[in-house]
Amino acid sequence: MVRNLVSGILGVAALCVGLVFTVNAAEQTVGTTLENLQAAFNGESNAKARYEAFAAKAEAEGYKSVASLYRATSKSEGIHATKHAEMIKKAGAEPKATIEKADVKSTKENLEASIKGETYEKESMYPAFIKKAESDKNEGAARTFKGAMAAEVEHAKLYAQALKEIDSWKEAGKEFLICQVCGFTSMDKNLKQCPVCSAPRSKFDVVK
Repeated sequence: MVRNLVSGILGVAALCVGLVFTVNAAEQTVGTTLENLQAAFNGESNAKARYEAFAAKAEAEGYKSVASLYRATSKSEGIHATKHAEMIKKAGAEPKATIEKADVKSTKENLEASIKGETYEKESMYPAFIKKAESDKNEGAARTFKGAMAAEVEHAKLYAQALKEIDSWKEAGKEFLICQVCGFTSMDKNLKQCPVCSAPRSKFDVVK
């Protein structure tokens, strides 16, 4: 039983790190809420590093606004990792992540992979983790999972837009707002407060 449980959790982590997105919500491997937090922490930590690498590639290929988008989403994923880590420590454990080397391809391919990754997280991984946390009555874990999922929804939209308009994203100038509290990411310059956590505009970072 212990072996099966460990295998299941390693499977979740592998999905987060390796960009394997064939699992649907009904098949999502779920452990305890603490194990799910660890898997999410590992996944978000890797996403942060991966998007930093994708930003460098986009910059090298001349897609300056795509590079800015990746720098913004990397910052967002770092916030998610921090939130998950806080819940892990609250449960009396230590956050652990194994950072894998990013599989960097062309910017177009990186955007396609990023869309798949964010779609997997928002449609499969986080909904399953939220359901488990809520069944455990762990409001803190459910809240951090929901905050991350809301940001992943926006990340997927932004990546899809960048991919569709990729030629026009070569020029610099696009700005991205990142909520320092929950990691919500947007291009809406008119935001007065975070639509996810209600943080005021003063709590947003701007990445250009």
